[in-house]
Amino acid sequence: MTLDQIDKNEEAVIVKINCDRVLKNRFYSLGIVKFSKLTVKEKTLTSSTLEIEINNSKIALRISEAQKIEVTKV
Repeated sequence: MTLDQIDKNEEAVIVKINCDRVLKNRFYSLGIVKFSKLTVKEKTLTSSTLEIEINNSKIALRISEAQKIEVTKV
């Protein structure tokens, strides 16, 4: 299951990140790393972006980016 499939207010744990090195480094700098727990806070009406809370930070991601993050529900 990927991050874009998680519903609003659900918690998940990152299992794997499937992307190129540049995007992976960007994720790492934001604290989006394997085994991190996160919560989906908001999704836009058009489902083009979503907001997650991870490590007490709120981060907005494009759906195309969220599809590269494999998660499991908590």
